[in-house]
Amino acid sequence: MLTILASDPRDERCRHTAPESTADRRDSADTLGHRMLRVAIDVGPTHGRRTGIGNAVAWAVEALRARDDLELQQYVTSARARLRRDERRIPMPAAVALRAWAHPSPPLDRWLGRPAVVHGTNYVVPPARCPRVVSVYDCWFLDHPEDADSDVALAAAVLRRAVADGAQVVTSSDATTRRVRDLLGTDRVRTVLLGPPLDTLADGGVGDAGEVPHLADQLFILALGTMERRKNLPTLVDAFARVAHEHASVRLVIAGAAGNDVAAIDRAIDRLPLESAERVVRLGTVDSTTKRWLLTHARALAYPSLDEGFGFPVLEAQQVGTPVVASTAGSIPQVAGAAALLSPVRDAEALAANLFWIVTSDDMHAKLVRRGRTNLTRFSWEATAEAYRAMYEEVANGD
Repeated sequence: MLTILASDPRDERCRHTAPESTADRRDSADTLGHRMLRVAIDVGPTHGRRTGIGNAVAWAVEALRARDDLELQQYVTSARARLRRDERRIPMPAAVALRAWAHPSPPLDRWLGRPAVVHGTNYVVPPARCPRVVSVYDCWFLDHPEDADSDVALAAAVLRRAVADGAQVVTSSDATTRRVRDLLGTDRVRTVLLGPPLDTLADGGVGDAGEVPHLADQLFILALGTMERRKNLPTLVDAFARVAHEHASVRLVIAGAAGNDVAAIDRAIDRLPLESAERVVRLGTVDSTTKRWLLTHARALAYPSLDEGFGFPVLEAQQVGTPVVASTAGSIPQVAGAAALLSPVRDAEALAANLFWIVTSDDMHAKLVRRGRTNLTRFSWEATAEAYRAMYEEVANGD
């Protein structure tokens, strides 16, 4: 099954060698000195159930495709995925690819369309003779290998090999850039901020669409995201215990898929007094319409993560005028700016104080709404695409 990795003799051509025809010259990666730059980019994360990384890739690719100085070769590593128009296939199962790419492997420039640069957008990048870029969003799985399943552990091995072989790392926050330098031992890393979420209703309400009836007239704090250890939800529950003791009606709503921290969340809720525990509402996975309704109607978004690579929910909340109460972990201070109340990770008392403040103070609530709208102006996908284009040029030219 690994015969698809066999190198093609044409791959031996240096990317600076003159092509044989005018068409090849126009389309090849040898034209780095000209306006157009050919980049192979992984769009695999946009297939299947869309995650935060999937959204980041989809929105970045949309902005890159709008440029007239890039030719994108969109690729998917899969033997069976149904490809969209203009997508290329590296014809091997992703799990097989991870096992192969963790070791020296033949270059895949031919399958990638012989690009000037290849950009792996989800922690791994295929072997290639051309320069390579790999996106790293957070380093949780490197810091906490005990939380990594077998595929994630393989991805970590592929990432380490790519970096050791000279790949350029791009992150979405300065905090992750610092961790990459420490954990992967490379200075070939830079930060490119992502743009804002594109599918959140930024203005006005959402009416009854997605309404959760038993929350329609309730005051509630919202937590969004998979119930995994990185999200630090037991600390949020402990903080809510203090808020609920002081406020007779506020609720805590947890919306997200089950993850590896469900048992710890259960224990934290079990420690609450019965009356407070009954005010914790777990909705499980919600669709996008319900998520929008929850964000729009929440008094605040609670985001007490232990690490974040970017944190789209922070900006989603600001788009709909919902204040953010969060931790100081990872990217959060950089992304939230001055438009959030922040507290140290695992400090339930400080988190509770900030939650109580936003629940009880209309003045602070209004101030954070105004600051959130201002903060959003710092982010655009056009700026992200411009920064990516500059990085591709530098990498392609060996700078």
